[in-house]
Amino acid sequence: MASGHSPRDRADGSPVRGPTKAKTERGEALDSPVTLNSEHWYALWTRSHAERLVHDQLAARGFRLFLPTVNVWSRRGGAQHLVSMPMFPGYLFLRHAMDKTSHVEVRKARGLVRVLGEGWDRLAPVPDAQIAAIQNILASDLAVISHTFLRVGQRVRVTRGPLINVEGFLVRTQPEKGLLVISVDLLQRSVAVVIDCTDVTPA
Repeated sequence: MASGHSPRDRADGSPVRGPTKAKTERGEALDSPVTLNSEHWYALWTRSHAERLVHDQLAARGFRLFLPTVNVWSRRGGAQHLVSMPMFPGYLFLRHAMDKTSHVEVRKARGLVRVLGEGWDRLAPVPDAQIAAIQNILASDLAVISHTFLRVGQRVRVTRGPLINVEGFLVRTQPEKGLLVISVDLLQRSVAVVIDCTDVTPA
């Protein structure tokens, strides 16, 4: 899966204390603080292989979850099988207007380590545009591949095809072919799809 540093590289499971402005787990300040009582996407950090367990528990309680998955080949019993795996191992996303009561309810899920952020009132949101980009990639049925975390480069917008209006970073691999890299900054993870370079324009 995608490589790069993740919030759990330095986290011990306890809330980060100190600055009043919300930051990522690596100490990077978020662009804007969370507005309480309004819906945002949040990243849920789970124990190993517990993404589906956490998803099903919270979905049963009425929460809106997004667990992006990709199909990968796995060898079992001497034969290869196509299996569904989390796109970002150890993470899934929740959209909710988080208050203290909701945060306590979410934290009850077995297999959950925590919601990324400094506390229930200083959570670190994932931008809607990044979630929408991932959802559009999955809906396109294009092959998704892992990619080293990327935040700098030529940012582009797709102008036609199944990913129209999706924005990401263009990494050229051939004169007319390249990788559209979509990053979730909070997780420091990236995925990519192959696109025609003539289908994009600078964003």
